[in-house]
This record gives sequence, C-alpha cells and structure tokens, in this order.
Amino acid sequence: MSPVAFVYALHVLAAIVWVGGMFFAWMILRPAVIAALEGPARLKLWLQVLPRFFVWVWCAVIMLPVTGIGMININFSGFQTAPRYVQVMMGLYVVMVALFLRVSTLNLPQLRKAVLAEQWAEGAAALGGMRRLVGINLMVGVAVVAIAAIRPMF
Repeated sequence: MSPVAFVYALHVLAAIVWVGGMFFAWMILRPAVIAALEGPARLKLWLQVLPRFFVWVWCAVIMLPVTGIGMININFSGFQTAPRYVQVMMGLYVVMVALFLRVSTLNLPQLRKAVLAEQWAEGAAALGGMRRLVGINLMVGVAVVAIAAIRPMF
C-alpha cells in the first residue's frame, strides 16, 4: 500500500467513526433506548455510552486534520491551491469540532452532574441539548461526506 493510500484510508476511517457513530446514536440507539428504558435509566445509559464514544471522536478530531493536511500537501502543494471543495470541507470540520467541543466540555459535564445528583429533569435538559447539537453535527457531517463523494463536480 502506498503512503498516500494509507493516509487516505486513515482519513476515511476517522470520518466513518465520527459520522457513523453519530448516525448510529441518533437513528438506532436513541429510539431503542427510549422504547426500552425509563427516564433515569436512559440518562444513566447515555452517561455510560457518550464518554466511550467521545474517546473515538477525539481520535477522529486529531486524525482528520493530520491526514487532511497531509493529503493537501501531497495533492495540491498547500491550502491556497487546494480546490474549493477541500476548503469547504475544512471549514465544515471546524464547525463540527466546535459543536463537539460544546457537547463534550459543557453538556456532558451537566449531564454527569445531574445524574449523580439524581436531578432527572436537569439531566433530561442536558441530554436534550446534546441531542440537538449532535443532530446538527450529524447533518454537517453528512454534508461533508456528500461533498467528498461529489468532489470532481464541485
């Protein structure tokens, strides 16, 4: 395998982990948890699930710019000469990271504090805020994947 192919594979895998994980959490896990568990148990489950997922998201947050910048330098000799779709994808990456930082550094601690104190209404509010931001982030991530898929026409 060539070094370029290896870097590209790492880049795609990081995107799959992040965007695919959000899709799974939003579209599959969330409805199943709502159907199977009562409020307090739901909040406790999410408090166990999200930190585990966020470890992988942090890996993706680091891997994507490292591999992306590597591919830019290999393929386009720098950001200035990269096609517009690459610049758009980088901008959307910044949006996704900002949303993730909000969820992981503000909302998750709020959820943890509420669950540990058994303040279920506050926990539900924190989880609801996370759900909205993850939904937005999922839409942005799907847009990035679509841009990557149609790049020759963009």
